[in-house]
Amino acid sequence: MELRELRYFLAIAQSGSISGAAEKLYMTQPSLSRQMQNLEREVGGALFERGSRRIKLTERGKLLKKRAEEMLELYEKTIADVSTPEHDISGEVRIGGGETPAMKSVIRAALNIERAHPKVKFKFFSGDAVSVLEKLDKGLIDFGVIIDAENTDGYNALRLPLSDAWGALMKTDCKLAAKPFITPADLEGLPLICSEQSFAKGLIARWLGKDSDETAIAATYNLLFVASQLVEEGAGVALCLDGIINTEGSGLTFRRLEPQILTHIDVMWKKYALFSKPAELFLAELKKECALQ
Repeated sequence: MELRELRYFLAIAQSGSISGAAEKLYMTQPSLSRQMQNLEREVGGALFERGSRRIKLTERGKLLKKRAEEMLELYEKTIADVSTPEHDISGEVRIGGGETPAMKSVIRAALNIERAHPKVKFKFFSGDAVSVLEKLDKGLIDFGVIIDAENTDGYNALRLPLSDAWGALMKTDCKLAAKPFITPADLEGLPLICSEQSFAKGLIARWLGKDSDETAIAATYNLLFVASQLVEEGAGVALCLDGIINTEGSGLTFRRLEPQILTHIDVMWKKYALFSKPAELFLAELKKECALQ
């Protein structure tokens, strides 16, 4: 299986037709079709459902698409890392993380490196702990910013100095908006919108003093922006971290939970990872940034 074939396959998957992909690739349609037939023989089955006006991927094709995207991303990252001249500080540092105000420490360290070394660039990926650790394990990112990491086996970790507080995001006309903080009793009977990650760990259920299956969850979210839109539409109260959504002028307001729930945030990287020079510089700068706080 060649990288060229994977690029052709992804072009078809993205355009939805062989003719459209052939045009973008400056190839003839018969030539591209032959390439895909060879690829299907190599993987042992059909990658596309043919016969409709728009090509659809088979289950085998969907799996190959995910793997092909990861392989090409890792290939491009590897080429960028190893092609830098020995004494030239340039290249990319890739960082994945969840939504947390503590990311400011990471961002400040990244900006300090970019100012000192203009040829260094940073790429940020937003996602929950599962998706971030998956990319970290596959070598697609250099560092992962993880909220309340449960297991750091196989990783090195740097604890960021700031903690995040949990609270309730609600409409300003909600009856709870007049309260200085929110207790478990305040939320009794209200539809709740919870983080998929925190709900899965039972964090909110424990705070409420209930079993997970007794908690009235109206919806779950991975990233908070969608949850804030649900709150705006009256779907319920979102339990989330402070400082992520700017509530000024939004019609929303945030109140901290009582008893307080605080989270810790770790920047993690694989043990025995071989860093590029930019990644080494970033980690050293992040450690300095954390020591100042």
